[in-house]
Amino acid sequence: MGHDSLRQADAMTLLHRHPLGWVPSLYLAMGLPNVAVGVVAAIVYKNLGVSNEDIVLYTSQLYLPWVLKPLWAPLLEPFRGQRWWILAMQLLMMGSLGAVALVLPLAGFFKLSLLFFWITGFASATQDIVADGIFMASTTPQQQARYAGLQGMCWNLGAVLGSGLLVSLTGWLNGRGLPWVQAWMGVIALMALIMGGFALWHRHALPPGAPPPAQRGLRAAYRQLGESWASFFAKPQIWAMLAVVFFYRFAEGFIERFGPLFLLDPRASGGLGMGNESLGFIYGSAGTLAFIAGAFLGGFVAARLTLPRAFLLLACCLNLPHLSYWLLASWQPESLWMVSLLVAVEKFGFGMGSVGHMLYMMQQLAPGPFRMAHYAFATGVMALTKWVTGLLSAGLFAAVAGHYASFFALVLLLSLPPLWLAWRAPFPLRHGDQSP
Repeated sequence: MGHDSLRQADAMTLLHRHPLGWVPSLYLAMGLPNVAVGVVAAIVYKNLGVSNEDIVLYTSQLYLPWVLKPLWAPLLEPFRGQRWWILAMQLLMMGSLGAVALVLPLAGFFKLSLLFFWITGFASATQDIVADGIFMASTTPQQQARYAGLQGMCWNLGAVLGSGLLVSLTGWLNGRGLPWVQAWMGVIALMALIMGGFALWHRHALPPGAPPPAQRGLRAAYRQLGESWASFFAKPQIWAMLAVVFFYRFAEGFIERFGPLFLLDPRASGGLGMGNESLGFIYGSAGTLAFIAGAFLGGFVAARLTLPRAFLLLACCLNLPHLSYWLLASWQPESLWMVSLLVAVEKFGFGMGSVGHMLYMMQQLAPGPFRMAHYAFATGVMALTKWVTGLLSAGLFAAVAGHYASFFALVLLLSLPPLWLAWRAPFPLRHGDQSP
C-alpha cells in the first residue's frame, strides 16, 4: 500500500472515531484555560494583594479575545486544518501559562502576567473556534443533543480542575508555609504541563473535522471572511437571535465575576471569609457534581422535548437559582455545607440552562456553509456578555457601596429580561434542519 493510501486509511480511521474518544478530552482542554483566564487570574491577584476594583477592571479585559474571535475565525481554515490549529494553540497555551508562572516573583508581575494571560486567552479563544467546528462537522444534530450534557460536563470539569482542585492545592501549600507566590508558580506551571499533555493526546485522538476549502491562502481567507459575515447577517431574524444569545447569561456574568471574591472576602466586608481550600472544595466538589447533574439533565430534556419546547424551561433553570447568592450574602452562614449546598443549587441551574444556550447557537445561528465561523460569531456575542458584565460589575458594586446583599439583589432583577427574551426567542430553523 502506497503512502497516499496509508494517509487516506489513517484519515478514515480518525474520521470514524467514536465521539467518546475525543469529546471529553477536547472540552476539558477548553475549560481549563478559559477558567484560568476568567476566574483563576482573579484569585491569584486577590492572594497577591491586588484590590478588588483593579482585579475586576483588568481581568474583565482578559475576555476580549473571546469577544473578538469572529474577526479571525473565518481566516483559520484557509491556512491550516482544524486539527493543526487545536494542537498549535494547546502548545502556545503551555508556553504562555509557563510564562505566567515565571513572572509572578517579579516586581512588575501584574502587568507582565496580564500580558501572558491575554496570550493564553487568545490561544484559548482560537482553540474554541476550531474545537466547536470539529464537533459540529463530526456529529449529527441528534448526536449534538445527546452529547451536549457530556460537553458541558467535561468543559466544567476542566474549569473545576483549575478553579477547584488546583486552587485548593494552592491553599494547602500556603497553609504549610509556602508563600502565595511560590504556591501559584507551581500550580500554574502544572496547568502549563497539563495543556502540553492534551496536545500529545489530541495529536492521535482527534478526527480531522471539516475538509479544508478548495481555495486556500490569504486571498481566499479574506474572501471567506467577507462572505461569512454577509451570510451571517442575512440569516432570518438574526438580530432577535443575537439579543437572545447576548442576554441569556447576562446576570450570570455578574455572579461569575464577583462570586469568588464574595466567598473570599472577610465577613467584616460582607463576604464569607473562605480560604482557598474551602473555595476549591465548593467549586471542585459540590459545584462540579451539581453542574454535571444539571448538564446531563438539560441535555436529556432538550433531546426529549426538542429545543424550541424546552428553551424557556432551560432559561429559567439558569437564571432563577441566582437567588442562592442573595441568600448567602443576606444570611452569611458559617457552615461550609450550607454554603456548598446553595452554591450547588446555582451550579445545577447553570449546568442545565447552559445546554439550551449552546444548542440554540449551534442549531439556529451556526447552520450553513460557514458553520464553524458562524458558531464562533455566536459565541463571540456570548463572550461579549461576559466582557460587558465584567466592565459593569465594578461600577454596580461601587453603586451599592460594596454591600454584597444589595449587589446580588440587583443581579436577581437583571435575571428577568433573559427570561422574557427566551420566551419570545425565534426558531427560524426546524428541528434538525441544518440549512440556513
